[in-house]
Parts: sequence; C-alpha cells; structure tokens
Amino acid sequence: MKVLVTDPIADAGLDRLREAGFDVVTAYDAEGDRLHEAVSDAVALIVRSGTEVDAELLDAAPDLVIVGRAGIGVDNIDIDAATDRGVIVANAPEGNVRAAAEHTVAMAFAAARSIPQAHVRLKDGEWAKSEFLGTELNGKTLGIVGLGRVGQEVAKKLGNIGMDLVAYDPYISETRADQLGAELSDLETVLDRADFCTVHTPLTPETANMLGEEQLQRLEGGYLVNCARGGIVDEEALAAAVADGTLKGAALDVFADEPLDPDSPLLDVDEVVVTPHLGASTEAAQENVATSTADQVVAALNEEPVINALNAPSVDRAAFPRIRPYIDLAETAGRIAVGLYDGRINEVEVEYAGDIAEEEVDLVTASALRGVFRPLESRVNTVNANQIAEERGIDVTESKTSQSDVFQSRVSVIVTDGDSEVRVCGTLFAGDDPRIVQIDGYRVDAIPHGHMLVARNHDKPGVIGLIGTVLGDHDINIAGMFNGRETIGGEALTVYSLDSEVPEDVVDDIESDERIIRAQYLDLNNEE
Repeated sequence: MKVLVTDPIADAGLDRLREAGFDVVTAYDAEGDRLHEAVSDAVALIVRSGTEVDAELLDAAPDLVIVGRAGIGVDNIDIDAATDRGVIVANAPEGNVRAAAEHTVAMAFAAARSIPQAHVRLKDGEWAKSEFLGTELNGKTLGIVGLGRVGQEVAKKLGNIGMDLVAYDPYISETRADQLGAELSDLETVLDRADFCTVHTPLTPETANMLGEEQLQRLEGGYLVNCARGGIVDEEALAAAVADGTLKGAALDVFADEPLDPDSPLLDVDEVVVTPHLGASTEAAQENVATSTADQVVAALNEEPVINALNAPSVDRAAFPRIRPYIDLAETAGRIAVGLYDGRINEVEVEYAGDIAEEEVDLVTASALRGVFRPLESRVNTVNANQIAEERGIDVTESKTSQSDVFQSRVSVIVTDGDSEVRVCGTLFAGDDPRIVQIDGYRVDAIPHGHMLVARNHDKPGVIGLIGTVLGDHDINIAGMFNGRETIGGEALTVYSLDSEVPEDVVDDIESDERIIRAQYLDLNNEE
C-alpha cells in the first residue's frame, strides 16, 4: 500500500512507515496534475502546511483512507470534504507543543528586553547600553488567549517565574484553569489586565482578526506575542499600535501571508520582533510530529484507533482492546437490522448494557451506523456515518445502562420510523466470540458473518422441514440454525446460518408456502 508524502518530514517518520511494510513515496515538488497523479493510488497522504488538500485533490484519490498533518494546524485541509468522502484527517498536536511554548516564552523575553534590537546594534559596532531599558516579567500579569495544549504549557512556564495568569478560553473548564493557577475571564477583561498577552488559538472564522485596533487599545502599555496562527491579529493595526506607543512592543512568529511581504508595516517598527514561523522548528519537535503522524497512519491502515483524528470517533489506545470485538458486532447488528426492516428509517438507536456501558463507545456507535447505511452509501465508514445520518435527517441516539440480562455485555441496534422497528442484539461469548442473540424479542444464537436466512412463520409443524428441503434442493447447506417463538401456535422466527448465498427465486419458493410470513436473505460477508 502506498503512502504519499508531499511535504518534507523527519526521516524517523518515513522509517517508521517503511518498517510497518508500506511503500513510502515522496513528492515534495508535485503540483497540479502531477500531484493528482501521484495521489491517485495512495491509501494515505502526509502533508505539512505546503500542500492544499481540497475537494479536487481528495477526488483524485479514491482509495485514500487518511490524511496525516505533521503538525497542529489544518487550515490547508478541507476537513468537511474529507469527511464527505470518508477520509480520516489527523494531526500531531502534541509533537511540537513544547517547542511552540518555548518559542512563545523566548519571544516574550526577546520583546521585553529588546534582545534582537540590541544584538543588531552591537553587531553594527554600537555599544547602545543606555538605549535599552527592559521590562521584567516577574510580578506582571500574563493574559493568555486560548488555554489549549500550548497555552497551558506557556501558563506553566511563565507562572513558575512569578507571573499572574488570566485567560480567555470559552472551551476550558474552571477546574482545569484553577489547576493551572489561571483566572478565566472574558477577552476584554484579559486584555485590560494583561501586561503581556500571548495568543494560542487556531485560525477559524471566529478568531480571524480577533485582535484588531479596538482590542489592541485595551492592551495599552503592554506586549503582544503571537506564535499560534497568522490572521488572528490585525497586523496593520498592531504595527500602528506599537509605532505610536500604545503598546511597548510585540513579537510575531506567524503571519496572515507567509512568507511575510517585505513591504509589511511590521518590518518598519523596531519594537516589533519577527521570526519566520520557527515555533515548531526544533529537531525534537520535527521528529516527534513525524513519528506521531506515521503512527496514526499505520493505525488507520490497520483499522486501529487514530488517537488524534479530527473528524472520526477515537478511543484511548489502552481501552481499545476492550471495545474492539464490539466494533464488528455492532456493524453486523446494524446490517441485519436494516436488512430486515421494510419501512423508511428516521431514527437509529444504539443501546449498551452491562460492562460495555462503562466504556467510551463512540467508535462502536459509528460502526453500528456504518452497518445501517452500508446498503445506501458506497463509501460509508466510521468517519462519515454520523454526517450521513444528519444529511438524511435520521436521528441517532445512544443509551447506556449498567444492568444487563443474562449477558455480561450486550449491544443492541434499533432502526425505526417511530411506529415500527427492528431490534437486533449481540453479545460476546467466552470474551471474544460474537453472537447475535436476539431479533425483535426472539431469542436466537446466530453467527454474525457469512450467509444468513431469517424466516418468520406461523408456528405450525413442518415449517423447518420445508425450508430445509427447499434449501437442500438448491444445494444450499445449513451450517446452523436457531428457532424462537412467541407462544405455541403463534409466530416464530428462525435464523439459518448457511454456507452459500440464497438466490431470490429460492426465497420466493420458501415464501410461497402459506405458513411463511416472510423470508429474508442477508449477505454478512465483509467484502465491500
């Protein structure tokens, strides 16, 4: 299987992919048609910020399973388009967290002590000692905009040197902020109180130009440091605010357009420190993001959990062995349920009972949806199953209870239009032996793969013999069967596990008997 790498990553990542048995192809200069041709037979694509992964590129790669971003930012990847096509998008947020945080701290000190400016003057032969009066960080207030991974690391480092911490992040809990020694507040209050302000948010429609002229005025007398993403800070407004003395200084590692235009007003202000996007440029960070991305590609191609998937349900690697057997079981239960259902589905419910209810089951639920939608969509998978449900107006509900019946764990998939429903329940025998144990209230014991015939009939003598005879006449061998009934003389349901498929005319022969209510053949083999 081919893994295409279109932006340079550390050799450690490439080596890890090769050791896993993949054919690694690099195409660092490929663009346009050459890029589309290169990706056409790839199952995985690894990029940094230099490759634009848009819908057109994704369409050129029909076999693509995952796009791995060797770094944090995914501004260059159309995640919605990837999700539509069932392609996982994963980044490497941990690999360069420390490097980005350290660069932020370095830039704060550089701006506060005019280190680059003094360096240049001394290199030019000037001993300008009296011209640079710095600002100490100890005892000052640090305003943190975005208290995610990097923001938290910066908070730890600068909090440890005696800075007071105030933060703006609507997606962080008070408890976590308290653990870091940070006080949460709104953006305006953070800027009003801060002597130094560091930025650590992604670039989104909500954060674009988040810090403009009005916001920068609130930081009067302070310093701004942005090593997160260009476009969050209005660069013209920042240059003006530093030039007119509103701010004492600023330090930027990222810009709205990169490389930075030589005519940028930022370059005309001595008190603005700039570096060419060096936040992740350490040997350790580059190796970390490369190996982390490679590990996620390997996991995706081996159908294991992708820890940093941005558009797919994930699960902690340590917990994965406990839920893994239920993934296929839930998918099969979904396939059986939709195969037996005749109406228009408007709701899918997945119920968890017993020990499995204690686990994180998003991936199992997505697998159940994959089974339900598989007859309807050619490229449905756990990445896009929830989106397909939303597009079709189908409600998805998930319920859990620690109580189970005779089984230690049970997973049930119910499809319904609100009036009628089909319920299929599965469990594991002896730890990892999957079984379908209930269909619409009938107790059964069916192997959830291969060929299955489900017959509903009036509970009268000779029905099982009839079905066996018809199947035998067409050389269809019965591997196993289980019969359940409501009451004596009522309705019954029988599940047949078969060695081969059942043609439509054979089903018609079975249904021609007046005792048969309905016979349905299901192909549960895993071929796509």
